[in-house]
Amino acid sequence: MRRTPTQVALVTATALTLVACGGGDDKDSQAPSAPTGLSVQAGSALSAHVMWEQAKDNVAVSGYVVYRGKDKVKDVPADTTMVDIADLKPSTAYSFSVRAKDAAGNLSPHSEEKPVTTPAVTAEDKKAPAQPVKLRGKHDGSKGAELTWSAPEKDEGITSYDILQGGSKIHSVGGGETKAKVTGLRPGTAYSFTLQARDAAGNTSPASDPVKISTPKGPGDDPDTAPVSFKVERHKNVKEGVYYLDLSWLPPEVDGQVPSYEIHLNGKLTTTLVWGNKPPVGKTTESVFAGKKPGVSYKVKIRAKLPDGEWGSFSPELTMVTGEATP
Repeated sequence: MRRTPTQVALVTATALTLVACGGGDDKDSQAPSAPTGLSVQAGSALSAHVMWEQAKDNVAVSGYVVYRGKDKVKDVPADTTMVDIADLKPSTAYSFSVRAKDAAGNLSPHSEEKPVTTPAVTAEDKKAPAQPVKLRGKHDGSKGAELTWSAPEKDEGITSYDILQGGSKIHSVGGGETKAKVTGLRPGTAYSFTLQARDAAGNTSPASDPVKISTPKGPGDDPDTAPVSFKVERHKNVKEGVYYLDLSWLPPEVDGQVPSYEIHLNGKLTTTLVWGNKPPVGKTTESVFAGKKPGVSYKVKIRAKLPDGEWGSFSPELTMVTGEATP
């Protein structure tokens, strides 16, 4: 169904974020699969870092619920597979598990439960650890990377290392580790990673020098992350006397859900579409306001935000001229 003209408008100066709330399917009674690959690492004496792999559902996973023992402690969206749990106690044993949920309210079984013990802390500790050094890396197949580093000299008390990609934390490992594997990357893509050390008091070191890694194109991998079957038509609202560009496309063929898209007109970002609940399945349509004047030419292209948080490739750029309704 095409959205009304008031729902999607042309913005020339800044991007407009639209939140389309998808509803649950009353006929959907199938629960998602249990999340796998759960790992838990004490980030400090007062926090823990919980990570897992994406679950699967017959329609779509709408989010995850994190449990500490039997208690629910955090809800996270479907495109997030890690979270920091704060307000813990020093020198205390905990266990965590995760469940997936869908838009109809179905909950998966619990993932495997993982234990963790927070370290002790000295209240007066306000000194950050030294900067990690000699960060090195290489690709691990077409969808992963392996990082190694050296622990800071003459520095004690590191409880964990945070791995950042593009400034955002994507993984944590214990303070005694000097290597880590990063998964869920895209084939044929360049990445930049940095590393920070954290102590039991939560003090964080400066980031290491970055290391750049490019994943190769693996056999059978499709590196094209652009939306599929992108089309542009037009129509005129006779009552209002204005024109609209009618866009339609299919999501790129990637693992996981696409949480948002960008629409670019004449080379500039115009609109960002964000789904707050369940992204549409299959064909997506949007109408973009194009003014009252006929004969105006627009070059239109779109791109998707992929499950790993990176923006995918642009669709082919199509040209449409405002005029009478397309037959």
